[in-house]
Amino acid sequence: MNPQPRPVFKNPRAQYEFRGRPCSVVAVGSYTPARVLTNTDLEKMVQTSDEWITTRTGIKERRIAASDEATSDLATKAAQRALANAGLQAEQIDLIIVATVTPDMLFPSTACLVQEKLGARRAAAFDIEAACSGFIYALEIGQQFIMSRTYDTVLVIGAEKLSSIVDWQDRNTCVLFGDGAGAAVLQNRPGSHGLLTVLMGADGSKGSVLCVPAGGSRNPASPATLAQRLHYLRMDGRETFKYAVSAMYNAAREVLRRCELSIDQIACIIPHQANRRIIDAVAERLNARPGQLFVNLEKYGNTSAASVAIALDEAVASGRIKRGDLVLLVAFGGGFTWGAAVIEW
Repeated sequence: MNPQPRPVFKNPRAQYEFRGRPCSVVAVGSYTPARVLTNTDLEKMVQTSDEWITTRTGIKERRIAASDEATSDLATKAAQRALANAGLQAEQIDLIIVATVTPDMLFPSTACLVQEKLGARRAAAFDIEAACSGFIYALEIGQQFIMSRTYDTVLVIGAEKLSSIVDWQDRNTCVLFGDGAGAAVLQNRPGSHGLLTVLMGADGSKGSVLCVPAGGSRNPASPATLAQRLHYLRMDGRETFKYAVSAMYNAAREVLRRCELSIDQIACIIPHQANRRIIDAVAERLNARPGQLFVNLEKYGNTSAASVAIALDEAVASGRIKRGDLVLLVAFGGGFTWGAAVIEW
């Protein structure tokens, strides 16, 4: 059998190859908690219905972490699965990056807690916070350490326990979110282009549209902030929808342009799993063909920084993504932030 020809495209990082090296995602893994919270369950908690949630979001159920499960626990389990899939031991990790908006605590970083749980004694560790775009941001940051030869093995994790910041009295937001984690191992894979390009963007003028108002230095915890429920997630759904569609579309279009690729050359599109209407609107603008999208939103809801990572792992495990495929990742989150990446798997 003749080998499949390698895809032809512009590698925007070619100019760096004389002093850098390509970075590949060599393995992925994910973890979601055991407890399933269905739309029917939510009907007993707030004034809503399965029909209302499904038609407006596409979500049927979401996973909720146990009371004794923190974000670092979810992240560690996803990381262990990614390392097993890569055939690596924790001692081989050089750097751990955790993307999250729900850290175990303000400090130390969740990445340091994961380092301890994994036994990755020699790894540097830090967190980043870019909301739902966090995993894509973390991929780009991790890639820079591989390209520069600073590190050989980088573990990137997107993990969230959003149930800890959801206002279970707000029917407009509590139906949307779930808990989970996804991880990726980054290394140089000889003969592979790996991550072709990554785009990151932000618009801080829209920060108040999707946020947790209190708990930081602006509004420290106090009886007043607790009484006003300011430690819970707040979102203007209409504004978020509008900006999410345009930002994700423009980010996806730009990374394809940089690689001189058309959407038809992409084997699998993995969008942030926030809302089925957002996903469908972005897909329509991109002229995506039927079956090109990978969507698991109905099972997990919006897991923020874990969303794309969990979907990527499930797409690989199910055979939707194979070696040599071109994969498009695209996300949008609070901040506002957005990101997109093209990967040769």
